Amino acid sequence: MRILVIGGVAGGMSAAARARRLDEQAEIIVFEKGRYVSFANCGLPYHVGGEIEQDSYLLLHSPESLRAELDLDVRIEHEVIGIDRSAQTVLVATPGGTETFAYDALVLSPGADAILPPIPGMDLPQVTHLRTVDEARSLAARAASARRAVVMGAGFIGLETAEAFRHRGLEVTLVELAPQVLPPLAPEMSALVEKELRAHGVDVRTGVAATGVRAGGDDAAVTVALGDGTEVPADIVVVSVGVTPSSALAAEAGLEVTDRGAIVVDELQRTSDPHIWAAGDATAVRHGVTGQVGPVPLAGPANRQGRRAADSIMGRSDAAQPVLGTAIVRAFGLTAATTGASPRMLDAAGIDHVVVHTHPGNHAGYFPGSQILHLMGVFSLDGRLLGAQAVGPDGADKRIDVLATALRAGFSAADIAELELAYAPPFGSAKDPVNMLGFLAQNVLDGTTRVWRFQDLEQVRAEALILDVRSEREYAMGHLPEAVNLPHTHLREHLDGVRQLAGDRPVRVLCASGVRSYYAHRVLAQHGFDSATLDGGMFTLVEAVPGLELATGAFQPANA
Repeated sequence: MRILVIGGVAGGMSAAARARRLDEQAEIIVFEKGRYVSFANCGLPYHVGGEIEQDSYLLLHSPESLRAELDLDVRIEHEVIGIDRSAQTVLVATPGGTETFAYDALVLSPGADAILPPIPGMDLPQVTHLRTVDEARSLAARAASARRAVVMGAGFIGLETAEAFRHRGLEVTLVELAPQVLPPLAPEMSALVEKELRAHGVDVRTGVAATGVRAGGDDAAVTVALGDGTEVPADIVVVSVGVTPSSALAAEAGLEVTDRGAIVVDELQRTSDPHIWAAGDATAVRHGVTGQVGPVPLAGPANRQGRRAADSIMGRSDAAQPVLGTAIVRAFGLTAATTGASPRMLDAAGIDHVVVHTHPGNHAGYFPGSQILHLMGVFSLDGRLLGAQAVGPDGADKRIDVLATALRAGFSAADIAELELAYAPPFGSAKDPVNMLGFLAQNVLDGTTRVWRFQDLEQVRAEALILDVRSEREYAMGHLPEAVNLPHTHLREHLDGVRQLAGDRPVRVLCASGVRSYYAHRVLAQHGFDSATLDGGMFTLVEAVPGLELATGAFQPANA
């Protein structure tokens, strides 16, 4: 059997390596149009920033090492320029001319192409992407003498690139058309990341697009014009506004592609041609929560798809699982991670859901170094986990991995509440943040806890008594002007006073994170009050409502 693989890196090399392990006799040829067939593309920003000192560390394999280890025939600087499906051949542009190769099975792993905004100046030498080893090598060298950089796009790669340039000491402007950085995150979660970026000197411009790049201006190599009329000087401009499937070859061969250009495959990675498989960023996958079909350019799914394609070629039939889109990024001292569907995605898909926020410590509070972990969970109305997000200085990765596993298993809030996770004071708590998320979701879904949300703020201000049950010191540092301060530990002795203040109005309770207000809410509810606790507390409210004005000073009773 002759297996041809078009494209290396994650999908293609996984397919080739797996095929060899399953069939020692197969002839396996890999065509890679670039110079590197196996490199750590996720590590590129960290070489630019100097954390990965040598670019050679990014090169995982060479044609020689793959020949020695796996007996693969890897041909770099060989670009497949045509597929003849009826003859089962491919036409390849090689350094010595064009050649034709026959195949029994063909695997397409062409990856994705960087999107280039349709604005002037994209062809200037100062403008580049960060998708190849050569680009990373060039950027690392240029950053050594540059002063200013502009990064277009505040997605995962954009954030990593901005961080890398700041590590190099450059002035960095991060430009994002969406109203927030990290658009896959909920706004109240991404706001935490934006604060961290600003705290480390990144000039964040959201809700605005670059309209052009021109040479020179204010002693800079180029000037980037923005849609709000401002201009930003730069020595380097990195464009990271997204990618599009590199599927032209497949489309020209008559293979089925989606309206957005992704190659259509079945659960075994087979295309519309029985002799052709596809894997990686160019393929369309089904989202495990929303059911929507489209490309998900992540390394983990690409590797698994390549392995699955080889299994299918060899007659194995383990069907693909839908993709959850689990992803993570570091932004200086914070980690942001997500899995499953966000509230925005669920709204677009018309799926009813409940969102809960919690802000526990990353490990036991009495153990030195405990830090706040911001955790958001999204659940169906019957309690099934649909998605989760985490932002914090430590522990976000661990919790999202647990929740991604729970999501794959179809766990409910009750299942998550009962997860038995490793505990010792330096690592977690007896009630782990994951368990706490499950407890909270259980309480909300079964009616034990009634919540009000940041989206309800204006209505609550107009119609309810807002009871702030934090300490007097916390209240004095910043509170809603309308809020009455009554620490939760004194609530029981002042129930009559609360009833008098509320009159016929409902009582809406808040605290810092939602824990103390939950305690107060349960007391009030059992004494006949129409009460609810603020989901996520002030931590969530101040991030979710930009420009929220807080008053300071101690509470002054009306009769003072």
